[in-house]
Amino acid sequence: MNLRREEFPGLAGGWHYLDSAATAQKPQSVIDACTAALGRDYATVHRGVYARSAEMTLAFEAARGKVAALIGGRADEIVFTRGATEAINLLAYSWPRKGRVLLSQLEHHSNIVPWQLAGWQVDVCPLTADGRIDLDAAEAMLTREHTMVAFAHVSNVLGSVLDVPRAADLAHRVGAMLLLDGCQAAARLPVDVAALGCDFYAFSAHKLYGPTGIGALWGRAELLDAMPPWQGGGAMIDRVTFAKTTYAPSPQRFEAGTPAIVEAIGFGAAADYVGAIGLDSIHAHEAGLVAALRHALRQRNDVTLFGPEQSAGIVSFVMDGVHPHDLGTILDEEGVAIRAGHHCAQPLMDHLGVPATARASFGLYSDESDIAALLRGIERTRRIFG
Repeated sequence: MNLRREEFPGLAGGWHYLDSAATAQKPQSVIDACTAALGRDYATVHRGVYARSAEMTLAFEAARGKVAALIGGRADEIVFTRGATEAINLLAYSWPRKGRVLLSQLEHHSNIVPWQLAGWQVDVCPLTADGRIDLDAAEAMLTREHTMVAFAHVSNVLGSVLDVPRAADLAHRVGAMLLLDGCQAAARLPVDVAALGCDFYAFSAHKLYGPTGIGALWGRAELLDAMPPWQGGGAMIDRVTFAKTTYAPSPQRFEAGTPAIVEAIGFGAAADYVGAIGLDSIHAHEAGLVAALRHALRQRNDVTLFGPEQSAGIVSFVMDGVHPHDLGTILDEEGVAIRAGHHCAQPLMDHLGVPATARASFGLYSDESDIAALLRGIERTRRIFG
């Protein structure tokens, strides 16, 4: 893949950014789209009768279509949310058949806490020895009491990739729906929600080279149509009286208040950018970097690696006798940015038997120089700690 580092202003100066799983850097085309939407093109959407409002409404809805197309969905199946966290909260609260939800040991807190808060009964699927969701165990655990299965498509700590078609089949056998947390997958893997067989898909813009503050919940149209609103006000209404209110059809039914207009435009621009490069190419590029880094770290006798060999863009590890926070601080002095901590996955840390890990995560702009800088920083850390 032709690297495009020069298109990312945030990488100027030779910074080795290895924290794309937390948030991706933004290409100039996305920045320009947001700037134009906030400046010369700005107007409200859906409400104005003047030309610029109509033009901005068309651009806003075109962005919805671009985001939908990226994952093989339809525009009327995309609900804009503040991020994947809000998307999961929306589903947890609004799905009419609350019951038992099957999660896994590797889930992000955003795919655990909403279900607890909304009153679901939570069951937890274990992992395989190499850090994948154990679908054999899931098959044995699932019952007719389960109305939802909610799994990460790609683990934000281990990079392990879910066998989605099988997970969907297992969920549907007992009458449950399958939600995928697609935050890490949408920027790294080709996604076709119809081919995967899932029922809902949650993802965010900022990990997809877009702006913060916006994400999406994709849901099959007939399922969204069956769900009541979650929040009220603004464009989610059809007719309001003090006696009764009726609601707009989905997806507008779930988009209360003035939407994130500029961020939606940026989301659409990011979908264009990634789509033009091709997620197949991005995945192949990142897979090569993962293999190179894991190979290099395996040569050291003071590093423990986590997760499967075939992980998607993410490598987590610990150094003997060095807390990940200390490693992250020393690497920062060397111009290398990694993530160090529990990665909003404390149950997984408990499972791994560590308080935290160091995580290097790649983006489409990453290259071998980032790995070399990371390895130099690890060697310096070892000299400091002995």
